Amino acid sequence: MDNKLLEDFIKRALEEDIGDGDHTSLACIPAAIIGKARLLAKQPGILAGIKIAEAVLEITDPKLLSRVFVEDGSSINSGDILMEIQGPSRSILIAERLMLNILQRMSGIATQTGLYVEKVRGTAARILDTRKTTPNVRLLEKEAVRIGGGGNHRMGLYDMILIKDNHIDYAGGIENAIARTHSYLAGTGRDLRIEIEARSFDELDSILETGGVDRILLDNFTPSDTKMAVRKINGRFETESSGGITLDNVRDYAEAGVDYISVGALTHHILSLDMSLKAF
Repeated sequence: MDNKLLEDFIKRALEEDIGDGDHTSLACIPAAIIGKARLLAKQPGILAGIKIAEAVLEITDPKLLSRVFVEDGSSINSGDILMEIQGPSRSILIAERLMLNILQRMSGIATQTGLYVEKVRGTAARILDTRKTTPNVRLLEKEAVRIGGGGNHRMGLYDMILIKDNHIDYAGGIENAIARTHSYLAGTGRDLRIEIEARSFDELDSILETGGVDRILLDNFTPSDTKMAVRKINGRFETESSGGITLDNVRDYAEAGVDYISVGALTHHILSLDMSLKAF
């Protein structure tokens, strides 16, 4: 977690919400009033974002004090007290919604990730996320995947080469795409891992003949075809399945022998976990 990026994100989020003032709190609550509040879970899942919530409190008002009872990555149940807060009541109310938005979404992602991780338990496959994230919130969403037991495929376009179908088509074929990639890396002095997508067994054969990659992404292969492809690759390269992966079939892909399974639904098809902040 990049602390500077996190701080900038929280400040921008607070500015978006506050505008020229929280006029409801300014109107109703004297500045000197000190309050207490409890963060409560309202449904079971995996908690993610409690450390981010602490950062929100600190940036909102250093006078806000918190006591955390449950750490990130822990299983929670409805009614659990996750955190207590004490400090200026106006500041608690300013921080409330941003804290909840972050905690609920991150916990939803961690909970979803945990379900996929549990489905493949006992196999060699590891669950990965994708770039299907909310713009400007990727930092938090990918952290939630890690908290839920998954891994990050890549943070963005800058930290890995992933030659997908459109790259192959625009480059004029697999051999051209791989050759130009190596030329680019050599010319720029960059040391990036190379992954390439295969849409069919013909493309897989072309990749195996060309070589020069670290991982092969088997895109929209059936579980049975995936098993055949893994046998054909025979350990020469890392393998990854993607496309059409669900909780119902993820175990089938894991048992087909791939090293990684990337699931877009970890971050773009999730339900936020229900929580509330209550004064006491």
